[in-house]
Amino acid sequence: MGGFENFAFSFLNMKVMAQYLPLVAQGFLLTVVLALLIVVAGLALGLFLALTRSFGIRPLNWLIIFLVDLFRALPPLVIIVLLFFGLPAAGLGMSGFAATWLSLTLVLMAFSEEIFWAGLTSVQKGQWEAARSTGLGFVQTLRHVVLPQALRITIPPLTNRTIAITKGTALGSVVGVSEILGASQSAMSFSANPSPLMLGALAYLVLFIPVVAFGRWVESRFAPKR
Repeated sequence: MGGFENFAFSFLNMKVMAQYLPLVAQGFLLTVVLALLIVVAGLALGLFLALTRSFGIRPLNWLIIFLVDLFRALPPLVIIVLLFFGLPAAGLGMSGFAATWLSLTLVLMAFSEEIFWAGLTSVQKGQWEAARSTGLGFVQTLRHVVLPQALRITIPPLTNRTIAITKGTALGSVVGVSEILGASQSAMSFSANPSPLMLGALAYLVLFIPVVAFGRWVESRFAPKR
């Protein structure tokens, strides 16, 4: 058996791939669900914190800044491990799925809050003053004048950050989550062959190439006109 045949038998074994395709497909669906939950919760919380910060309540703003800096500084894997293995010591058990979702949601929340806040502060002061001069209150100005402009500015960086965070779902395999990587590793252990890892890599390409292409379109669609 030549070099390529050895490689194909080890990494492109179609018989092994076909046998464990259903397991990897289940991991694919779990990854999609987990990623969607992370994106929805993380962006919603980030926007909520940025809007709360815009009211200028200093003690609350200090708390928000502390939380944001904390979760931006900590590696997601460290947060996952602390939640999954640390909370049971305090009498609070958490599944691997919940620990992965919560940790990546908190990280996305932190980064998206900074992006949303940058978008809000980039709107010129004159926009606020003009809206307030027409009789609009602070909340009405924020909702109808400032926020629409800020969201348009933040879409490209939010798209990149969201893609980066959702790829972190692979970290769930560390705490027993059978997403794509976890399912591929289990299949590799059962088959004693690394071909399922190649199948997992293909699943990531199928999942994220359209997402990356969509993100590129969004960036070009909402980028400032030159």
